[in-house]
Amino acid sequence: MKKTPFLALFISLTLVACSSSPTIKRAPTKPATTKSGGYYGNDGPHANPPSNLDSIPNAVPKKEPLYKYSTKPYIALGKKYTPLKSAKNYKKRGVASWYGKMFHGNKTAMGETYDMYSMTAAHTRLPLPSYVKVTNLDNGRSVIVRVNDRGPFKHSREIDLSYAAAHKLRLIQKGSGLVEVEAIDPDTFSNQHAAATPTSATPNNTAGSISQHYIQAGAFGEESNAIALQQRIQALDYNQSSKVKRVYNNGLHRLLIGPYHSRQAAEQVANNMNQNLNISTIITTEPSK
Repeated sequence: MKKTPFLALFISLTLVACSSSPTIKRAPTKPATTKSGGYYGNDGPHANPPSNLDSIPNAVPKKEPLYKYSTKPYIALGKKYTPLKSAKNYKKRGVASWYGKMFHGNKTAMGETYDMYSMTAAHTRLPLPSYVKVTNLDNGRSVIVRVNDRGPFKHSREIDLSYAAAHKLRLIQKGSGLVEVEAIDPDTFSNQHAAATPTSATPNNTAGSISQHYIQAGAFGEESNAIALQQRIQALDYNQSSKVKRVYNNGLHRLLIGPYHSRQAAEQVANNMNQNLNISTIITTEPSK
């Protein structure tokens, strides 16, 4: 399923296998009249969005195999798009918008489940997946997102962000804003991150401040959806030492797996989970009790 956050159309995505250029079909919807944001129809935030959106970590760039249709030309709204074969050196300014609850839980162009509370985005030409730094040119705020979807296809917008990413850039109320999109090379990022990571523990790192890491596999408005995914995860038995639990707050049923005592261990399980279940996960941390 594709998206249309601000000044756009509701998208019903269909890839036509018999065509050399897959076609993306969409059904239009009437725009909603709202003073609090630039979204259309039934899209927008949940009635009670989580209060800790600013604490959601950026996507962590890492090497991933490209989706098999990532670089193949496709057609959307009568226009042909030819994706880039590499995101290397990509840097461009343009308008960013966001998409929310109408598409939450639906499939992205890669077949993953869209989670409006994960740090993801949609782009017409960047390879899937790829990682970009998005900077709000009005306030200087930046985020790192994983591009796992196609769009936007209206009004020449540069990128469509998840609700969480747009919140961190302070684009929710305006609906859209001018941004700079810059591709991130995973190898370069990993090397820089390793160089900046201390090799020894800090003096004040006491047992009470050690963080535990959890994998957030999704956040759902309907408990039945959370239960269904929980059963799929438990059937795969990723790690007997970790537990899958549902946490309800602010109108959402969150699915958490953990705890893991190192981020590396959590990321290893999360990567495996992403590949086998076609879901998008994020790593969260909280102090041990």
